[in-house]
Amino acid sequence: MALSFSRTSLSITQKYFPSKNPTTKSTILNLLSYKPHNLNKFSTISKPNSFSLTITKLSKSPKPKSHLQPVRSLFTGIVEELGTVQSLGDTKDGGFDLKIEAKTVLEGVHLGDSIAVNGTCLTVTDFTNEDFTVGLSPETLRKTSLIELKTGSLVNLERAVQPDSRMGGHFVQGHVDGTGMIVEKEPEGDSLWIKVKADKGLLKYIVPKGFIAVDGTSLTVVDVMEEEECFNFMLVAYTQQKVVVPLKEVGQKVNLEVDILGRYVERLLSSGFVDSFKGSS
Repeated sequence: MALSFSRTSLSITQKYFPSKNPTTKSTILNLLSYKPHNLNKFSTISKPNSFSLTITKLSKSPKPKSHLQPVRSLFTGIVEELGTVQSLGDTKDGGFDLKIEAKTVLEGVHLGDSIAVNGTCLTVTDFTNEDFTVGLSPETLRKTSLIELKTGSLVNLERAVQPDSRMGGHFVQGHVDGTGMIVEKEPEGDSLWIKVKADKGLLKYIVPKGFIAVDGTSLTVVDVMEEEECFNFMLVAYTQQKVVVPLKEVGQKVNLEVDILGRYVERLLSSGFVDSFKGSS
């Protein structure tokens, strides 16, 4: 609480209103008058011969002005455009750069922005009106299929969502969990069946009718073949024209990111969180 009073009024109060049984008010005033030479630092808010005590209630935790930045590390799996690899390779300082020709994702781009390239969240380090450059770490090259890219390769591109963006697919972080290999492609009418072989460690998070990001494209799993360690999905004609997956051949790798909700559920179950409720019932 904030206290403001007059030095003159304080002396008058003590002279004419002594208290043998000090109240909260008198105690506060007596404490403040203990060293009168320090009272000059308090602001005078009343006339010399009148008493005035102003109490202002302050917020316990005043809220600072919001300085939140737009979300930069979440995607929807809805590919915005296909970009073309212009160059990739080692840099003078020992890094590895990837330059991609694009158009849509360059609208409003800034240095440090996140763009998903075949489902891999990468940071823009340079850009022009026609292309942008991202840096690749050794771990990214080991964990993803980006190492297979070459000049002229097409890649899926998507900018990170903004707070007002529509969530057309599902929550995609751009953190590739591993790679899978295309083992079968089979057309049915104007649609295309694709079967992918995945590691057992990832396959346990993949469920029929569930979400999965394949090269950054939000797709619905049709079936999971446990014995073959595979899962499949179907691409309609429109999607085939907008993403890179149908352009790949049998034997090529695709980036996989499983639905993060499955990992959270597993974490809760393994932590004993659910059992704690059973014990209390």
